[in-house]
Amino acid sequence: MTPAQNSHSIESTLLSVRLKERIVRGGPMSVECYMDACLSDATAGYYPSKQPIGAGGDFITAPEVSQVFGELLGLWSYAVWQSMGSPDPVIFAELGPGRGTLMADALRALHRLPGFVECADVVLVETSPLLRGVQQETLAGCGTRLSWHERIEALPPGPLIVIANEFIDALPIRQIVWRGGQWRERCVRIGAKGGFEFCDGPAVASDGLRRDAQLQQLPEGSILEIRPAANETVAALAGRASQAPLAALIIDYGHEATECGDTLQAVSRHKFADPLRDPGAVDLTAHVDFGALKDAAEAKGLRVYGPKPQGALLLELGLEARLEKLCEDATDDQRDTLVSGTTRLVDPEAMGLLFKAMAIASPDLPPPPAFGQSA
Repeated sequence: MTPAQNSHSIESTLLSVRLKERIVRGGPMSVECYMDACLSDATAGYYPSKQPIGAGGDFITAPEVSQVFGELLGLWSYAVWQSMGSPDPVIFAELGPGRGTLMADALRALHRLPGFVECADVVLVETSPLLRGVQQETLAGCGTRLSWHERIEALPPGPLIVIANEFIDALPIRQIVWRGGQWRERCVRIGAKGGFEFCDGPAVASDGLRRDAQLQQLPEGSILEIRPAANETVAALAGRASQAPLAALIIDYGHEATECGDTLQAVSRHKFADPLRDPGAVDLTAHVDFGALKDAAEAKGLRVYGPKPQGALLLELGLEARLEKLCEDATDDQRDTLVSGTTRLVDPEAMGLLFKAMAIASPDLPPPPAFGQSA
């Protein structure tokens, strides 16, 4: 174990102790509170204290798979900027920018097109000090204005284009369990052997949890996941859209319509892990409910496009033509890497179907590229 790994192991153990003390004082904590502490604790949370992305981390995101991903999203952003009337300045923001790879690739593509880079204030919304440092190194010399903020609400005013790739899935979820004819908060408590375990918590009101007529037919133990932080993100974007043009592209893995199911998962070293073991040391995520996201956006007056499969989005944005161009001057090894990476992005058996794309925009803007009409 390296010194860095050993240090993080100690911090994870200390976080576990603090969480248990919190449960002893106040009783079982909600899944939402547990997930938030594991991911965001200032000293031992997963994101503030780890560099999770890449072959040496816990998972790999689409920008790390192929440069084409970020380049195409850069071209998407350019077309959206033109549809806004090419405003100067324009805020070009990424939520949860990882190692900065997507933004670096997007800006490289945008430098080849007239006007945008000169007008853009590039803002990265990031809470992790470690990842901010990596992003600064990745984007050094990118040739445009850069700034960092911890929250969407802190973004400068003005027209806004947002990219959010694998951002929503890391926001904490509530889990509500259908038990004995009512919804109960799913919580985390200390088990008989001293570890963490799930349990049913207090009853919660059913208003707004499910609006269909099938409520009484749900199987006992059905779990519904709710993501309050996603609604807060949408509300923040809607507030911006009331002041200036806005368009956001959200790409993540999840399901198109609201449905019951337990999707909370942990990943460590590119393998699934127990979400209740090693708090702060493993990545916790849950599938994105695009149906709920759509409802939240439309309720705030935003126009929603999609979701559509990631593979379809990238193909419509010109993935094949870009791949062909990159392969022209590539070596055989480089060509193999390019082909395998882009294939993984669009293959239905890999990322092509599980990952989906949704655009939300000001109601007076035309449909963004690859989205012919609102849903």
